[in-house]
Amino acid sequence: MEDSPGPSSMDRKRKRVADTTESDSAIDNGDSLEELLSLGKFCCSSSIKAHLICGIFAEKSLTFSDTMVALRMMRAQFPKIDKVSVQPFVLRSQLYSSVKDRTQVDRDLESLKRDRVLRVFKLNTGQDDHAIMFVDDYIKQIDRVLKKLEIKEGNFAVFDWFKTHVIMSNLDPSIAHQELYSLLSNRGEVKDEHITVLINAGVLTRQLIDPTMYWFAIPNIGSMLKGLSQGRKELMSFLNRRKYKEVMLASLEKRRLRFSPLDMRFHLRDLIGSGHLRTVQTPTGLDCTCSWFLVALADLSTPPTANVQAVRNFHIPSLKLEAT
Repeated sequence: MEDSPGPSSMDRKRKRVADTTESDSAIDNGDSLEELLSLGKFCCSSSIKAHLICGIFAEKSLTFSDTMVALRMMRAQFPKIDKVSVQPFVLRSQLYSSVKDRTQVDRDLESLKRDRVLRVFKLNTGQDDHAIMFVDDYIKQIDRVLKKLEIKEGNFAVFDWFKTHVIMSNLDPSIAHQELYSLLSNRGEVKDEHITVLINAGVLTRQLIDPTMYWFAIPNIGSMLKGLSQGRKELMSFLNRRKYKEVMLASLEKRRLRFSPLDMRFHLRDLIGSGHLRTVQTPTGLDCTCSWFLVALADLSTPPTANVQAVRNFHIPSLKLEAT
């Protein structure tokens, strides 16, 4: 009797990342330091675990020291929204605001994509908007949507083909029609109806400029993207109406956005990372090591020209916003 083959190194790596999923919520639930340190088991070095300790003490900090730590912390802090069933995702702009070295962020994302740990999705909310979701969360999202859709029994198999062959083989945000057919054909005969089923389920969207290309998509994310766009506009409008464009972070974080189900922290990270808000550090007395000054750009529709790096912060200081 032949021994069954053991798990590959790629499978073991994905399992180590998946094993921390249930522990992520501990970050925001005030668990003991020893329990929180157990989150370091997915880290590949003790230095990353040390950065995680800093993140624990920061609690509500906007910045972190490592890409995977930032992804896990922000996944745990993803807003819990009633009547919206979407697995947590992180915007690439949020990573840029939360990790000091943007080049390292890009390298880490490429490495994690190659290891099938996460996927990057192009969003329709802006030219440079991308969402990052762990592969295990993406598969859960697809399965959750399938339970609510009315699909012919004969078409259910295409989703297994999609999860097994397509998303594990093509790591890009988009896929060509011919490649999609080829990958799906590894498991059975593919018909145009199968592609239509995938589009209707929200896992694919056809590109407008090239109908032979598809974007990979996150099902049921539409209301979240609407809130993202409206929240950006609402927050920037609020900041630009302030006298001297200044506001304390403590008071800003308590503010609820009227037109977005996403919380203030989610939007702040996004706008800082995309360059629409610029942070500047300044001392503010004995109890606060630093404050945040934000310079608000005038127009969301105009891409910022300068790269913006977030200032590391371990307390919860003030924010000052000024229009350029």
